[in-house]
Amino acid sequence: QVQLVESGGGSVQAGGSLRLSCAASGRTFSSHAMGWFRQAPGKEREFVAVINWAGGVTYYTNSVKGRFTISRDDAKNAVYLQMNSLKPEDTAVYYCAADTTKSYRPYPGTSTPEYDLWGQGTQVTVSS
Repeated sequence: QVQLVESGGGSVQAGGSLRLSCAASGRTFSSHAMGWFRQAPGKEREFVAVINWAGGVTYYTNSVKGRFTISRDDAKNAVYLQMNSLKPEDTAVYYCAADTTKSYRPYPGTSTPEYDLWGQGTQVTVSS
């Protein structure tokens, strides 16, 4: 079964850090873009960070630039999101996603419809 499983979420105070992990199983994703998205209560799911198949191109939403870092380890079939200087507005369910329909895409997409495989999500709560 092909799936993505997120872990590493939790509750932290503002200014703290968390590292989210996404473990992929059932197939390799080394030729595909991967990304992190989040959804806060009452809001639409939004793009946070994406990384291309080679790991050399990354995009971040403006609100997390300089604080979050996306990375991938294809040997472990995993993607990570290091989150530093967390703010209360970062509170959301964070989802890992893969664009399995396109291979070796040089520039990863940043919209949710471009990703077809999703994890179940992990909750991140930042208190002030």
